Amino acid sequence: MRKRILMALLCGALVCLPLAGCNTGNNSNTSDSAQSEASASTETKTTNNKNSNQEYTDEVFAMDTYMTLTAYGENAQEAVEAGIAEIQRLDDLLSTGKETSEVAQINQNGGGVLSEDTEYLVKRALDIYQSTNGAFDISIYPVMQLWGFTTGNFAVPGESDLAAKLALVDAGKITLSEENGQTSINLPEGMEIDLGGIAKGYTSGRVMEVMKSYGIESAVINLGGNAHVLGNKTDGSQWKVGIQDPNDTDGYLGGVNVTDKAIITSGGYERYFIDKDTGVKYHHIIDPKTGYSANNGLISVTIVSADSTLADGLSTSLFVLGTKDAISYCKEHCAADGFDAIMEDEDGKLYITDGVYDDFINMNNTKNIEKIVTK
Repeated sequence: MRKRILMALLCGALVCLPLAGCNTGNNSNTSDSAQSEASASTETKTTNNKNSNQEYTDEVFAMDTYMTLTAYGENAQEAVEAGIAEIQRLDDLLSTGKETSEVAQINQNGGGVLSEDTEYLVKRALDIYQSTNGAFDISIYPVMQLWGFTTGNFAVPGESDLAAKLALVDAGKITLSEENGQTSINLPEGMEIDLGGIAKGYTSGRVMEVMKSYGIESAVINLGGNAHVLGNKTDGSQWKVGIQDPNDTDGYLGGVNVTDKAIITSGGYERYFIDKDTGVKYHHIIDPKTGYSANNGLISVTIVSADSTLADGLSTSLFVLGTKDAISYCKEHCAADGFDAIMEDEDGKLYITDGVYDDFINMNNTKNIEKIVTK
């Protein structure tokens, strides 16, 4: 049966999205044939009234996950179809799994001239790398391959193999050069990059720009759990977006009221495998310093920001940093960089930055919540 990522209206129009929902872990019910089916066809829902409340929804499989786009307005169908075309364009450009993609060619050749989109993403990724002291590192790709998170052939690597791949990880060694108005990238020998940690965030931002170009003022999209809302709902009220409980795939740790924001969550509960010999669970968020799944105290990090690229990169980065360092990072950067965070630690305690604290919907009153006061 096809696994579909849906946006359901619950509890008085709460948009509940299964966040961080890649289909690679051992708890996925999606088969290769089902994914091919989803790539070839989409499901649509429209209303016939030609007014500002006209709704159009379409679904597509791209970037290794299911994506749902909903727009409201007279040009809703055209906007959604153009948004899907943009998703597919960026997937063809950025996917490491497509040999003809720009990123795959860069990895194969050790560098190359960057297109506008890829240049933007590489530069943003390097900025986040510097800002987080290496917690976000696009050169982690060889280690991800070794663990099997890129192919589904999961295995715990041997220490010597892991050390060899980990030696290739250091985004600080990536060099960029400009000539005749073009930017080129050069990778050290053996290094490979993967922009997947920010690609969906960037993509949702691009889709929203496409929506706006069609006159859409109200829309919501779910790119594999990366939620992004445009404007408010058609009745003028804010969107209410649910955040999945990392300990309960059918539950929510809370929600948030938002307007014109991306809401992006990282956690180790969707994409993982369990070693059959030891029973140890390994998830896909790899700590670049150790080469192993990040285990620094946090089990869920949600970033809320108008900058969807930043939100995507920081959700991973703060998860890797862990509780203490993530809180310190938020105190220092939230106000200046324009983001807020909702984080849960392994003891079930929530940490919510002051910019979004009053917008948080507490769906579990037993949760211990601490407000992070930022500068």
